[in-house]
Amino acid sequence: MITIWHNPRCSKSRQALTLLQDSGANITIRKYLEDAPTLDDLRAAQAALGLPVIDMMRPKEPEFRDRGLSRDMDDATLLRAMAETPKLIERPIVFRDGKALIARPPERVRDLL
Repeated sequence: MITIWHNPRCSKSRQALTLLQDSGANITIRKYLEDAPTLDDLRAAQAALGLPVIDMMRPKEPEFRDRGLSRDMDDATLLRAMAETPKLIERPIVFRDGKALIARPPERVRDLL
């Protein structure tokens, strides 16, 4: 089972989803802007990604600046910001068997197939 945190308005997210669908994989789609990840979900995603928390964020979004966030803030603050403002989550994030990746470029999803 593959899960994708998907934003249908994002071209990269749509492309990654298409690649997954074309592969015939069994996919669960989570529209994370409508079904926002909890703080625990985000902690688990960060652990599966194996990346610094800031690397799973979109620091160029106006909300990042508007919330007074910076790249050098502690993980707890950044995770809480993503839980409260899911638009700050980099997309798409794809999960499979305890592993995850940010599908940028979208072709990276092939690494989980």
